[in-house]
Amino acid sequence: MASLSLLPTFVSLSPSPSLSPSSSSSSSSSSSSVTCLSPSRIHTVTVHSPRWSRSAKRSLVPRSTLDEVSVIDPPPPPPPSEPKSELIESLKLKLLSAVSGLNRGLAATEDDLRKADAAAKELEDAGGLVDLSTELDKLQGRWKLIYSSAFSSRTLGGSRPGLPTGRLLPVTLGQVFQRIDILSKDFDNIAELELGAPWPLPPVQVTATLAHKFEVIGSAKIKITFEKTTVKTTGNLSQLPPLELPRIPDALRPPSNQGSGEFEVTYLDTDIRVTRGDRDELRVFVIS
Repeated sequence: MASLSLLPTFVSLSPSPSLSPSSSSSSSSSSSSVTCLSPSRIHTVTVHSPRWSRSAKRSLVPRSTLDEVSVIDPPPPPPPSEPKSELIESLKLKLLSAVSGLNRGLAATEDDLRKADAAAKELEDAGGLVDLSTELDKLQGRWKLIYSSAFSSRTLGGSRPGLPTGRLLPVTLGQVFQRIDILSKDFDNIAELELGAPWPLPPVQVTATLAHKFEVIGSAKIKITFEKTTVKTTGNLSQLPPLELPRIPDALRPPSNQGSGEFEVTYLDTDIRVTRGDRDELRVFVIS
């Protein structure tokens, strides 16, 4: 509350019509609007004039007077919240940082596995549920695997469809990719390998392609069915033709590897993809 003597220098006074003798017998009042101008604020002040009441003897008797100036500044706006896009980008960087230096998971310790899983869950929660009925086109392309929680056990996918390493021959695992074609429903796992050879022969570099077909189950789950494995030599032996390995009959396959598998896409955008397979295997891909 401030008095009129504290008003700024520039004042605009707009009087309202005053009570005339011909007014009705009901109570009425008059007021004036005062606009105060200052370099930073414009306040409108209402000054109420005396309220009069006409008595039964038609005499005007003042009932009350009120001259007040109310100056109320609006409350400050709330601080802006962090945009969701910026939050997503920061969580993506956090996940990539958590899995960097782990050699795609081959060098991961138990603590590394927990940190990577926690960072992935933060991104999954912020991104929300994936709906492949509207986001299937984002799967299209060649994806590079940068982390797999199953690699800490020295397998490519564990008991899931993938390429076992180090079982029959000394194998050094190179880059791993997934090539997805949403039109033909092709889903290929591609692994670069270095196969050990008896001395003095040099190691043999090959690219193994495990061809699958895929179908979408539900909103975010994908089922893949194995078709064939093709091995192509690279490096000094790149002139050799590709070799297609015979498919093991289903009756001879172990129960843990029937040539098909399922996994759920838990985060997906145009440059990063997070999936979780059976046994909660976590995989992180970036577009290649």
